[in-house]
Amino acid sequence: MATILIGTGASCDKGTKPSRKVSMAPKGPDFSADSALAYCYGQCAFGPRTMNSEAHEQCAQWIKAQFERMGCSVELQQATLSAYNGTPLRSTNIIARYKPERPEHVLIAAHWDSRPWADNDPDSTQWHTPVMAANDGASGVAVMIEVARLLQQNDSLNVGVDLICFDAEDWGCPQWDTTHEGSGGWALGADYWASHYQPEGYTTRFGILLDMVGGEGAQFYQEGESRQMAGSIVDKVWNAAHSAGYSGYFPFKEGGNVTDDHIPVNQKAGIPMVDIIPFYPHCRESSFGPTWHTISDDMNHLDKNTLKAVGQTVIQVLYSEP
Repeated sequence: MATILIGTGASCDKGTKPSRKVSMAPKGPDFSADSALAYCYGQCAFGPRTMNSEAHEQCAQWIKAQFERMGCSVELQQATLSAYNGTPLRSTNIIARYKPERPEHVLIAAHWDSRPWADNDPDSTQWHTPVMAANDGASGVAVMIEVARLLQQNDSLNVGVDLICFDAEDWGCPQWDTTHEGSGGWALGADYWASHYQPEGYTTRFGILLDMVGGEGAQFYQEGESRQMAGSIVDKVWNAAHSAGYSGYFPFKEGGNVTDDHIPVNQKAGIPMVDIIPFYPHCRESSFGPTWHTISDDMNHLDKNTLKAVGQTVIQVLYSEP
């Protein structure tokens, strides 16, 4: 995850206060955290999936194959994008569609690339080391692959589902680069997708972005930009978590405002999308958690209970759609 925390607990404008709890019965199949964890391993087996690397290209084909195995139609949206410092990045957005013929869809997304620099590591000698990105990248994709598996086995949804793996999210300017400080460079793949978005003959009701959804001790506060741009969808998702039994992971509290892939999806594609992203209000290293942009973002610091909470919440949302 290459997002930037703009605020740490920023207050929301009038009318965007955290949603109230509304209980519903649990719905949908049981999300397997063990299966999702295995999909995290599958991605990390290639090593860091940094832009322009062989591991990046190999992992793209692996992800594509997983979605195809689950019965999805898959499109690779490829483009050469310009990084914050002008570096050309060979980007591939992986777009999987479940039941594309249905008239209305829900969008689920995550980024799949790895941060090329561990620029928040406590050891400055590691600042130029690529990040394995077990949580910050692989976890969100793993949840989506497991969701696709369950959709194939439990075909009772009333909507189609688009599962998009955005590329080139985590190539924002590193903290040690003072020459290009403040030049951004985040969420490039999502911005490209949103800028070229054309309706596919169906309506997209809303979207959910999954970012760092497998970390130890994670809680998912209601992200500020999501509340501003898609408040009703925040209500839907957080109430779904409560109904599924995971309100402890999804407190009805305000988090910070984050620059992430959901911003261009909202602003350019016009699809209301919320960001499920952790908020650690008392973490000294980062409000995104202690492993954010460090070499410790590896399989040893994933928690399958967190994957379960997020995955089951997504299932609850999807199978509650009329």
